[in-house]
Amino acid sequence: MNNLAISTAQFENRSGDKDYNLSVIERLTKEAKSKGSDVVSFHECCITGYTFAKNLSRNEMLEVAEFVPDGESVQRLISIAKDNDITVLAGLFEKDKSDNLFNTYICVNKEGVIAKHRKIHPFISKYLKPGNGYTVFEIDGWKCGILICYDNNIIENVRATKLLGADIIFMPHVTMCTPSERPGAGFVDPALWDNRVADPTSLRLEFEGMKGRAWLMKWLPARAYDNSIYVVFSNPVGMDDDQLKNGYSMIIDPFGDIISECRSFDDCIANATIIPDKLQKAGGYRYLNARRPELYKNILGEEHLSNQQVAWLDK
Repeated sequence: MNNLAISTAQFENRSGDKDYNLSVIERLTKEAKSKGSDVVSFHECCITGYTFAKNLSRNEMLEVAEFVPDGESVQRLISIAKDNDITVLAGLFEKDKSDNLFNTYICVNKEGVIAKHRKIHPFISKYLKPGNGYTVFEIDGWKCGILICYDNNIIENVRATKLLGADIIFMPHVTMCTPSERPGAGFVDPALWDNRVADPTSLRLEFEGMKGRAWLMKWLPARAYDNSIYVVFSNPVGMDDDQLKNGYSMIIDPFGDIISECRSFDDCIANATIIPDKLQKAGGYRYLNARRPELYKNILGEEHLSNQQVAWLDK
Protein backbone atom coordinates (compact mmCIF):
# COMPACT_ATOMS: atom_id res chain seq x y z
CA MET A 1 0.00 0.00 0.00
CA ASN A 2 1.13 3.53 -0.71
CA ASN A 3 0.51 6.57 1.48
CA LEU A 4 -3.01 7.95 1.17
CA ALA A 5 -4.02 11.61 1.64
CA ILE A 6 -7.43 11.98 3.31
CA SER A 7 -9.60 14.97 4.22
CA THR A 8 -12.47 14.88 6.68
CA ALA A 9 -15.02 17.67 6.46
CA GLN A 10 -17.54 19.49 8.59
CA PHE A 11 -20.25 21.94 7.60
CA GLU A 12 -23.63 23.29 8.64
CA ASN A 13 -26.16 21.45 6.49
CA ARG A 14 -29.68 22.65 5.70
CA SER A 15 -32.55 20.29 6.40
CA GLY A 16 -33.98 18.85 3.19
CA ASP A 17 -32.04 21.28 0.98
CA LYS A 18 -30.03 18.86 -1.14
CA ASP A 19 -28.97 21.48 -3.68
CA TYR A 20 -27.41 23.66 -1.01
CA ASN A 21 -25.78 20.76 0.82
CA LEU A 22 -24.30 19.39 -2.39
CA SER A 23 -22.98 22.84 -3.28
CA VAL A 24 -21.04 22.89 0.00
CA ILE A 25 -19.87 19.32 -0.56
CA GLU A 26 -18.63 20.37 -4.00
CA ARG A 27 -16.81 23.42 -2.61
CA LEU A 28 -15.10 21.48 0.16
CA THR A 29 -14.24 18.65 -2.23
CA LYS A 30 -12.47 21.14 -4.49
CA GLU A 31 -10.59 22.45 -1.47
CA ALA A 32 -9.58 18.94 -0.45
CA LYS A 33 -8.31 18.21 -3.94
CA SER A 34 -6.37 21.49 -4.04
CA LYS A 35 -4.59 20.40 -0.87
CA GLY A 36 -3.58 17.10 -2.39
CA SER A 37 -6.17 14.75 -0.94
CA ASP A 38 -7.11 11.47 -2.59
CA VAL A 39 -10.26 11.06 -0.47
CA VAL A 40 -12.72 13.37 1.28
CA SER A 41 -15.32 12.23 3.82
CA PHE A 42 -18.49 14.07 4.94
CA HIS A 43 -20.91 13.49 7.81
CA GLU A 44 -23.94 11.26 8.22
CA CYS A 45 -26.90 12.29 6.02
CA CYS A 46 -24.98 15.38 4.92
CA ILE A 47 -26.84 15.44 1.59
CA THR A 48 -30.35 15.36 3.04
CA GLY A 49 -29.92 16.65 6.58
CA TYR A 50 -30.59 14.40 9.56
CA THR A 51 -32.36 15.57 12.72
CA PHE A 52 -35.37 17.03 10.89
CA ALA A 53 -36.38 13.44 9.98
CA LYS A 54 -37.77 12.97 13.49
CA ASN A 55 -40.77 15.06 12.45
CA LEU A 56 -41.39 13.52 9.01
CA SER A 57 -44.17 11.11 8.08
CA ARG A 58 -43.39 7.97 6.12
CA ASN A 59 -44.52 9.62 2.89
CA GLU A 60 -42.38 12.68 3.63
CA MET A 61 -39.39 10.43 4.30
CA LEU A 62 -39.96 8.71 0.96
CA GLU A 63 -39.98 12.10 -0.74
CA VAL A 64 -36.62 13.01 0.81
CA ALA A 65 -35.01 9.61 0.27
CA GLU A 66 -33.39 8.54 -3.00
CA PHE A 67 -32.47 5.39 -4.86
CA VAL A 68 -28.82 4.37 -4.83
CA PRO A 69 -27.14 4.62 -7.31
CA ASP A 70 -29.79 6.10 -9.61
CA GLY A 71 -30.92 9.04 -7.48
CA GLU A 72 -30.27 12.59 -8.66
CA SER A 73 -28.11 13.51 -5.66
CA VAL A 74 -26.05 10.34 -5.96
CA GLN A 75 -25.41 11.05 -9.63
CA ARG A 76 -24.40 14.60 -8.79
CA LEU A 77 -22.01 13.32 -6.13
CA ILE A 78 -20.42 11.03 -8.72
CA SER A 79 -20.01 14.04 -11.02
CA ILE A 80 -18.29 15.97 -8.21
CA ALA A 81 -15.91 13.07 -7.70
CA LYS A 82 -15.24 12.79 -11.42
CA ASP A 83 -14.71 16.53 -11.95
CA ASN A 84 -12.15 16.61 -9.14
CA ASP A 85 -10.62 13.15 -9.68
CA ILE A 86 -11.13 12.28 -6.02
CA THR A 87 -13.00 9.70 -3.94
CA VAL A 88 -15.95 11.17 -2.00
CA LEU A 89 -17.94 9.68 0.88
CA ALA A 90 -21.28 11.16 1.91
CA GLY A 91 -24.60 10.20 3.49
CA LEU A 92 -28.32 10.42 2.72
CA PHE A 93 -31.64 8.71 3.33
CA GLU A 94 -32.09 5.87 0.86
CA LYS A 95 -35.22 4.10 -0.40
CA ASP A 96 -35.46 0.86 -2.33
CA LYS A 97 -38.03 -0.30 -4.86
CA SER A 98 -40.16 -1.75 -2.06
CA ASP A 99 -40.23 1.64 -0.28
CA ASN A 100 -37.99 0.47 2.53
CA LEU A 101 -36.04 3.34 4.06
CA PHE A 102 -32.42 3.34 5.22
CA ASN A 103 -29.80 5.70 6.65
CA THR A 104 -27.10 5.13 4.04
CA TYR A 105 -23.51 6.20 3.47
CA ILE A 106 -21.89 5.83 0.07
CA CYS A 107 -18.40 5.98 -1.39
CA VAL A 108 -18.12 7.20 -4.98
CA ASN A 109 -15.37 7.91 -7.46
CA LYS A 110 -15.32 8.83 -11.14
CA GLU A 111 -16.50 5.31 -12.01
CA GLY A 112 -19.62 5.47 -9.81
CA VAL A 113 -20.68 4.04 -6.45
CA ILE A 114 -17.99 1.71 -5.11
CA ALA A 115 -19.47 1.04 -1.65
CA LYS A 116 -22.75 1.47 0.22
CA HIS A 117 -23.37 0.95 3.93
CA ARG A 118 -26.80 0.95 5.55
CA LYS A 119 -26.71 1.97 9.21
CA ILE A 120 -26.95 -1.11 11.40
CA HIS A 121 -28.44 0.74 14.39
CA PRO A 122 -30.69 3.51 12.98
CA PHE A 123 -32.89 5.84 14.94
CA ILE A 124 -34.26 9.44 14.54
CA SER A 125 -37.17 7.98 12.51
CA LYS A 126 -39.26 4.90 13.22
CA TYR A 127 -39.55 4.33 9.48
CA LEU A 128 -35.87 3.50 9.00
CA LYS A 129 -34.89 -0.15 8.65
CA PRO A 130 -31.53 -1.45 9.91
CA GLY A 131 -28.79 -2.62 7.62
CA ASN A 132 -27.85 -6.26 8.04
CA GLY A 133 -24.20 -6.46 7.13
CA TYR A 134 -20.72 -5.01 7.28
CA THR A 135 -19.11 -3.06 4.48
CA VAL A 136 -15.50 -3.57 3.40
CA PHE A 137 -14.12 -2.22 0.14
CA GLU A 138 -10.94 -0.81 -1.37
CA ILE A 139 -9.62 2.70 -2.03
CA ASP A 140 -6.27 2.89 -3.82
CA GLY A 141 -5.09 -0.41 -2.36
CA TRP A 142 -6.33 0.30 1.18
CA LYS A 143 -9.03 -1.90 2.72
CA CYS A 144 -11.73 0.36 4.14
CA GLY A 145 -14.90 0.01 6.16
CA ILE A 146 -17.89 2.22 7.00
CA LEU A 147 -19.81 2.39 10.29
CA ILE A 148 -22.38 5.15 10.81
CA CYS A 149 -22.61 6.99 14.14
CA TYR A 150 -24.17 4.63 16.73
CA ASP A 151 -22.77 1.64 14.82
CA ASN A 152 -19.41 2.66 16.29
CA ASN A 153 -20.65 2.63 19.88
CA ILE A 154 -21.24 -1.11 19.60
CA ILE A 155 -17.66 -2.27 19.88
CA GLU A 156 -18.30 -5.60 18.15
CA ASN A 157 -19.11 -3.73 14.94
CA VAL A 158 -15.70 -2.07 14.86
CA ARG A 159 -13.85 -5.29 15.64
CA ALA A 160 -15.85 -7.25 13.05
CA THR A 161 -15.10 -4.66 10.37
CA LYS A 162 -11.41 -4.84 11.26
CA LEU A 163 -11.42 -8.64 11.18
CA LEU A 164 -12.94 -8.47 7.71
CA GLY A 165 -9.81 -6.63 6.64
CA ALA A 166 -10.43 -2.90 7.10
CA ASP A 167 -7.42 -0.75 7.99
CA ILE A 168 -9.39 2.50 7.62
CA ILE A 169 -12.90 2.91 9.02
CA PHE A 170 -14.91 5.92 7.97
CA MET A 171 -17.15 6.96 10.88
CA PRO A 172 -19.68 9.60 9.75
CA HIS A 173 -21.71 11.03 12.63
CA VAL A 174 -24.32 13.52 13.70
CA THR A 175 -23.44 13.50 17.37
CA MET A 176 -22.60 15.28 20.63
CA CYS A 177 -24.46 18.07 22.41
CA THR A 178 -27.52 15.93 23.22
CA PRO A 179 -29.07 14.78 26.53
CA SER A 180 -27.91 11.55 28.16
CA GLU A 181 -27.71 9.97 31.58
CA ARG A 182 -23.94 10.40 31.57
CA PRO A 183 -22.66 13.26 33.76
CA GLY A 184 -22.27 16.58 32.00
CA ALA A 185 -24.35 15.74 28.92
CA GLY A 186 -27.03 17.95 27.39
CA PHE A 187 -28.01 20.30 24.60
CA VAL A 188 -25.96 23.40 23.89
CA ASP A 189 -28.01 26.60 23.74
CA PRO A 190 -28.42 27.72 20.09
CA ALA A 191 -28.12 31.33 21.31
CA LEU A 192 -24.42 30.67 21.87
CA TRP A 193 -24.08 29.73 18.21
CA ASP A 194 -25.88 32.89 17.14
CA ASN A 195 -23.48 34.93 19.30
CA ARG A 196 -20.30 33.02 18.34
CA VAL A 197 -18.58 36.02 16.72
CA ALA A 198 -19.03 38.29 19.74
CA ASP A 199 -18.45 35.54 22.31
CA PRO A 200 -16.56 32.52 20.94
CA THR A 201 -15.25 31.56 24.38
CA SER A 202 -18.59 30.54 25.91
CA LEU A 203 -19.43 28.43 22.88
CA ARG A 204 -15.98 26.82 22.84
CA LEU A 205 -16.27 25.86 26.50
CA GLU A 206 -19.54 24.05 25.79
CA PHE A 207 -18.25 22.40 22.62
CA GLU A 208 -15.05 21.15 24.25
CA GLY A 209 -16.58 20.06 27.56
CA MET A 210 -18.51 16.93 28.50
CA LYS A 211 -21.39 17.84 26.19
CA GLY A 212 -19.02 17.56 23.27
CA ARG A 213 -15.40 16.75 22.57
CA ALA A 214 -14.48 15.56 26.09
CA TRP A 215 -17.10 12.83 25.78
CA LEU A 216 -15.83 11.86 22.33
CA MET A 217 -12.33 11.47 23.73
CA LYS A 218 -13.57 8.84 26.18
CA TRP A 219 -14.05 6.28 23.44
CA LEU A 220 -13.21 7.31 19.87
CA PRO A 221 -9.37 7.08 20.09
CA ALA A 222 -9.79 3.69 21.79
CA ARG A 223 -11.60 2.32 18.72
CA ALA A 224 -8.53 3.22 16.63
CA TYR A 225 -5.98 2.00 19.19
CA ASP A 226 -7.61 -1.32 20.11
CA ASN A 227 -8.11 -2.32 16.47
CA SER A 228 -4.97 -0.82 14.88
CA ILE A 229 -7.00 1.20 12.38
CA TYR A 230 -7.16 4.71 11.03
CA VAL A 231 -10.42 6.37 12.06
CA VAL A 232 -11.90 9.06 9.83
CA PHE A 233 -14.54 10.83 11.94
CA SER A 234 -16.86 13.37 10.29
CA ASN A 235 -19.49 15.45 12.10
CA PRO A 236 -21.56 18.56 11.28
CA VAL A 237 -21.01 21.95 12.88
CA GLY A 238 -23.79 24.43 13.61
CA MET A 239 -27.53 23.88 13.59
CA ASP A 240 -28.92 20.58 12.37
CA ASP A 241 -32.65 21.32 12.51
CA ASP A 242 -33.20 22.37 16.16
CA GLN A 243 -30.02 20.80 17.55
CA LEU A 244 -26.60 22.43 17.70
CA LYS A 245 -23.66 20.21 16.71
CA ASN A 246 -20.03 20.95 17.44
CA GLY A 247 -18.02 19.49 14.56
CA TYR A 248 -14.50 18.39 15.56
CA SER A 249 -14.14 16.22 12.48
CA MET A 250 -10.82 14.43 12.88
CA ILE A 251 -8.49 11.71 11.68
CA ILE A 252 -6.99 9.36 14.28
CA ASP A 253 -4.09 7.00 13.67
CA PRO A 254 -3.63 3.40 14.93
CA PHE A 255 -1.81 4.70 18.02
CA GLY A 256 -5.00 6.53 19.02
CA ASP A 257 -3.38 9.90 18.27
CA ILE A 258 -5.31 12.69 16.55
CA ILE A 259 -3.27 13.60 13.49
CA SER A 260 -5.65 16.22 12.08
CA GLU A 261 -8.76 17.96 13.40
CA CYS A 262 -11.23 20.72 12.52
CA ARG A 263 -11.17 23.26 15.36
CA SER A 264 -13.17 25.98 13.61
CA PHE A 265 -16.80 27.04 13.86
CA ASP A 266 -16.78 27.35 10.07
CA ASP A 267 -17.30 24.88 7.25
CA CYS A 268 -13.84 23.35 6.91
CA ILE A 269 -11.70 20.29 6.28
CA ALA A 270 -8.87 18.60 8.15
CA ASN A 271 -6.18 16.82 6.14
CA ALA A 272 -3.74 14.03 6.89
CA THR A 273 -1.55 11.59 5.01
CA ILE A 274 -1.88 8.08 6.36
CA ILE A 275 0.95 5.57 6.08
CA PRO A 276 0.91 1.75 6.17
CA ASP A 277 3.86 1.56 8.58
CA LYS A 278 1.77 2.45 11.64
CA LEU A 279 -0.66 -0.44 11.15
CA GLN A 280 1.80 -3.05 12.38
CA LYS A 281 3.64 -0.90 14.90
CA ALA A 282 0.58 0.02 16.96
CA GLY A 283 -0.41 -1.97 20.04
CA GLY A 284 -3.70 -3.04 18.50
CA TYR A 285 -1.84 -5.11 15.91
CA ARG A 286 -0.24 -7.17 18.69
CA TYR A 287 -3.57 -7.48 20.50
CA LEU A 288 -5.26 -8.84 17.37
CA ASN A 289 -2.52 -11.43 16.92
CA ALA A 290 -2.82 -12.43 20.59
CA ARG A 291 -6.54 -13.16 20.39
CA ARG A 292 -7.84 -16.55 21.57
CA PRO A 293 -11.28 -16.71 19.95
CA GLU A 294 -11.84 -20.30 21.15
CA LEU A 295 -12.37 -18.84 24.63
CA TYR A 296 -15.10 -16.36 23.76
CA LYS A 297 -16.50 -17.04 20.29
CA ASN A 298 -19.58 -18.77 21.75
CA ILE A 299 -20.06 -16.09 24.42
CA LEU A 300 -19.96 -13.26 21.88
CA GLY A 301 -22.41 -15.05 19.62
CA GLU A 302 -25.04 -15.72 22.28
CA GLU A 303 -28.08 -13.62 23.10
CA HIS A 304 -27.24 -10.83 25.53
CA LEU A 305 -28.85 -10.81 28.96
CA SER A 306 -29.31 -7.48 30.69
CA ASN A 307 -28.55 -7.12 34.40
CA GLN A 308 -32.29 -7.12 35.12
CA GLN A 309 -32.75 -10.39 33.24
CA VAL A 310 -29.81 -12.00 35.05
CA ALA A 311 -31.21 -10.88 38.44
CA TRP A 312 -34.58 -12.42 37.58
CA LEU A 313 -32.97 -15.74 36.56
CA ASP A 314 -31.01 -15.86 39.80
CA LYS A 315 -34.18 -15.70 41.92
